[in-house]
Amino acid sequence: MRAVEFQEYGGPEALKVVQADIPEPGPGQVTVDTAYAGVNFADLKARAEGYRVQSLPFRPGLEVSGRIRAVGQGVAGLRAGQEVVAFVSGGAYAEVVAADAATVFPLPEGVDLRTGAALPTVMPTAHALLHEVGRLRAGESVLVHGAAGGVGTAAGQLARAAGAGAVYGVVSTPDKAEYALKHGYDEVFTVGTFAEDVRRATGGRGVDLVLDPVGGDTLRRGLDALAVFGRLVSYGNASGAEPWHVGQAELGGQGRSVAAFSILNLAQSDPEALRALAERSFRKVADGTVTLPVTAEFALTDAAGAHRLMGGRTSTGKLLLHTAD
Repeated sequence: MRAVEFQEYGGPEALKVVQADIPEPGPGQVTVDTAYAGVNFADLKARAEGYRVQSLPFRPGLEVSGRIRAVGQGVAGLRAGQEVVAFVSGGAYAEVVAADAATVFPLPEGVDLRTGAALPTVMPTAHALLHEVGRLRAGESVLVHGAAGGVGTAAGQLARAAGAGAVYGVVSTPDKAEYALKHGYDEVFTVGTFAEDVRRATGGRGVDLVLDPVGGDTLRRGLDALAVFGRLVSYGNASGAEPWHVGQAELGGQGRSVAAFSILNLAQSDPEALRALAERSFRKVADGTVTLPVTAEFALTDAAGAHRLMGGRTSTGKLLLHTAD
């Protein structure tokens, strides 16, 4: 089978198409004939700087859609030929992918395989940020960084459906702002002035919830955009900045709080919790509450092209790889 991997860290050109053996499912696993694989920023960080890479060569990719090829010992409720989506810890850039059955889900009714490939990382992340971790209540205001990305597109729609009083986004370009406004956002700000824009839009009050995948100075400024008793949820460090610490001295004066979420960590620490979260969030796509636009699609053999587009910070929505020639 064909697969994409990198043997050294570097730019998109480090991704190489290789011939590999077709995996067999171990106990508690299935193998999936891949139709589509999602492209995520974590894949770019793995390739460029070794994010979560245990050893080289490494095959990136966290999510796939396709049909079950084979079922391993001890697997119940899944069968060969069944259309599914799967979350994996790596290796999705391949024509056949092995996945733990606990993170393999039947394709939701009314969802096609192309849209299905956008589900496994985006929907559980967006749902957890707003509800399980962010504890959003009806009438509260939300600020979402990366509002035009995959998670941001879903988060805007979920927040609107949950009855948020105002949904604000942060993007880097006017084109991204125009895109985000079509997906649940009331107003969209640019990165450089978002804290000041939030204060203006809220009459100086600030927002109740900030969702931040950027880290660094953006996270610090996000704290300044919070209202009294506001919450900030960190779910990434796209800036690459050194981690920093915040404590009672910075938070106690206005009762603010900071939390964090990582779907990769949850998958390792509590797969059943991830499964329940995924099933709740997938229903929001199946019932039409959330749409997940696929804005660019590349052949598996052109994974480097997908990385160039996402790395250029001009992409919106979800990017996919397809295995069909």
